[in-house]
Amino acid sequence: MFVLNLAIVVAIAAVSHAVPASFKHVVHEKRQSPSSDWVKVARVESTAVLSMRIGLTQRNLEKGHDYLMEVSHPDSPRYGQYWTQEEIHDMFAPADESVQSVREWLTMFGIHESRVVHSDNKGWLAFVATVEEVEKLLLTEYYEHEHSNTANLRVGYHVPEHLQPHIDYITPGVKLTPVSKRNVKVERRNRPSFKESHHQVPSPESWHYKPPGAGSLPKDVQGCGVNITPACWKYLYELPTVLPPATKDNSLGLFEQGDYFAISDIQSYLQTYAPYVPIDHLPIPALIDGAEYSAPANNTLLVGGEADIDVDIVTSLLYPQTITLYQTDDQIYSPAEVALVNTFNTFLDALDGSYCTYSAYGETGNDPSLDPIYPDPAVGGYKGQLQCGVFKPTHVISASYGEAEQDLPYNYTHRQCNEFMKLGLQGVSMLFSSGDLGVASYPGDGDANGCLGPDSKIFNPQYPSNCPYVTSVGGTMLYADQTVLDQESVMSVNLGGDFTNFSSAGGFSNYFPQPDYQKAAVAEYFAAHSPPYPYYSEFQVDLNTTKGLYNRIGRGFPDVASNGAFMPAYVNGELGQWFGASLASPTFASILTLLNEERAVHGKGPIGFVNPVLYAHPEVLNDIVNGTNLGCGTDGFSAVPGWDPVTGLDSGKAPPIEITPPNSRAGESEDREATAPKAAMPPCPKPRKNTERSSNPHLPFKISTISRSNFTEVSNPESISKLPVSDENWMSSPQWKDGVSSPVNKAGMGIDALKAMQAVDGKERDLASVEKGVWVSPKPCRRMRMFCGGPEGWAEVG
Repeated sequence: MFVLNLAIVVAIAAVSHAVPASFKHVVHEKRQSPSSDWVKVARVESTAVLSMRIGLTQRNLEKGHDYLMEVSHPDSPRYGQYWTQEEIHDMFAPADESVQSVREWLTMFGIHESRVVHSDNKGWLAFVATVEEVEKLLLTEYYEHEHSNTANLRVGYHVPEHLQPHIDYITPGVKLTPVSKRNVKVERRNRPSFKESHHQVPSPESWHYKPPGAGSLPKDVQGCGVNITPACWKYLYELPTVLPPATKDNSLGLFEQGDYFAISDIQSYLQTYAPYVPIDHLPIPALIDGAEYSAPANNTLLVGGEADIDVDIVTSLLYPQTITLYQTDDQIYSPAEVALVNTFNTFLDALDGSYCTYSAYGETGNDPSLDPIYPDPAVGGYKGQLQCGVFKPTHVISASYGEAEQDLPYNYTHRQCNEFMKLGLQGVSMLFSSGDLGVASYPGDGDANGCLGPDSKIFNPQYPSNCPYVTSVGGTMLYADQTVLDQESVMSVNLGGDFTNFSSAGGFSNYFPQPDYQKAAVAEYFAAHSPPYPYYSEFQVDLNTTKGLYNRIGRGFPDVASNGAFMPAYVNGELGQWFGASLASPTFASILTLLNEERAVHGKGPIGFVNPVLYAHPEVLNDIVNGTNLGCGTDGFSAVPGWDPVTGLDSGKAPPIEITPPNSRAGESEDREATAPKAAMPPCPKPRKNTERSSNPHLPFKISTISRSNFTEVSNPESISKLPVSDENWMSSPQWKDGVSSPVNKAGMGIDALKAMQAVDGKERDLASVEKGVWVSPKPCRRMRMFCGGPEGWAEVG
């Protein structure tokens, strides 16, 4: 219940005056459909006190997409020239006109100017008022609502028509969020525990199964169809090993909330599946608002599996590179938050101090009706102040958390999505798992089957994967009778109970349109593989009247995919298998971190927002063409050649592409008027010397790490006896530069082998002695990490 503070009420009355003549109000924000999880109870008392916040419309947000493309599109002359936080703040701060107009409106309705506080970053106007005042101001009524698993809530609004362009949203408003989230033992009816929904203990006979033909493979990758391990991921996606020392400032960030890793679980995993990692190589703590670093393996309330497997994956794939753990919120708030709704507000507060006062999720600032209250007055709660701007974001951050888009109001999701855009402007890659219930959400999230509409058949897209400024990662898998040499399929398994259709989530947003970088790929998908379902083409659709099942014009997700099935891991000391896109996001984030590692060696900045690059160069990914993501009484969408709303552009491999033009300079600041990307292809990067020695005396370095996916095997190197290897005879060959023919590639000899021979003494050399297993590219240079003929030399491929 709201606590009536008599002193505040008296103070409010003293500075109030008559309400002015009425003028036209318009609906500013409303819910399109009632939530099945919340029940309206009674009107809030008129004398109850509300802490109000009015989020002011920021300037230039309509240009944000163009600004981000300037630094993210591979053909842009400003690629990689990321912004500082100060530049971002100055560009998007609300106009003075917005501030003054809203202030005048509040004064006209009896909210004296002395009661109104303007936030330091100019994004908010805040004031305290009674319910009676606010209801007159917004032409609304405030009711208490009860969630089936938590305490009471107040929701509500109209604003003057002339102020609508200046106001983003108002809280308390329409977001169904508990007033207090202090019960850590919340039953997760709508969101089962991670272990319940993503876990199984396999039978002993399936645990060690090896399919036919696996015997010819290295021992540690013979059973990847039933046990996906670090060795399997490395083989599938051609991941290089980070050579010490690891690049400074290239730590991978993990967002965790409400779930903690157990040190003993991580150590057991490393000893079993990644013995090359020291057991004391643990995440760097970046603990936000009283969060704990870890929890004992016997604490099943806090150790649910999510954090364990995230740390397992990235540590084993990136060692000796470090991991930064953004563990968020104290142990009073965080489990309850995850039980009802996944929020990122305090995490973003900690990365950007200004976000504390204008965050767009309805869970921002110090609003006691929405946010965790710090200092937390609960017993055992965090007693410090809300942490704002205390941590620098890592270049890549993975978050295996999300929820149904429909759970959140339209304006809130847009405002937070803009914050992800701002992180992209700073050169940060934000990755989110797409979800695990196909075209539906968790049972009870929406309707009983996790779908929408009166007949429970409308597809239920996921957030934040629907945001066009994050990279959404879906799940793939190998079947038990397949090896790492086979093509992956859509992750789709039967885990029993409510999770018989456990598959990679994907679909089309009801809130966000398709971004420019994605439009061509989605158009090709619809042209060649149009789904057999009725659709609609509008945002914020009326789910009670539409006859369609999905939004034809919505932002499609996921963007990419990675293996997310049959991962053995220890959780609370028990060895079991784990499934879901929750495995895929940290895996793909590891690929991007490995790329940043290589880019740093070449003197380049981080990749940043990677989607425009991937959609411009889908050839760098492994195409997934088998499987569907079931749900809502349908087969869902199908995996097809090219992009699809199941696995996106498909699964990654590393190093997939060289994406930075030579003239890029991370952090460069110039005039910010958006310019159209140029189509010119930049030259290839300069070579980097490989210092690892070869066993072959004729080669100065190893060539065994050359990427097999872009190269064809040498079939008959013995057919060559002697061949000049000077620049004029092969590097500058017009035929080679056209990618058609030359004495070199006709004979099938690898370019790196020739370069290796030239590196010895520049003289003729018997190439028949070069060890087999060299690979030669059939393609011309397209900024991929391969040899590029001509005066620019070559780019390392391994």
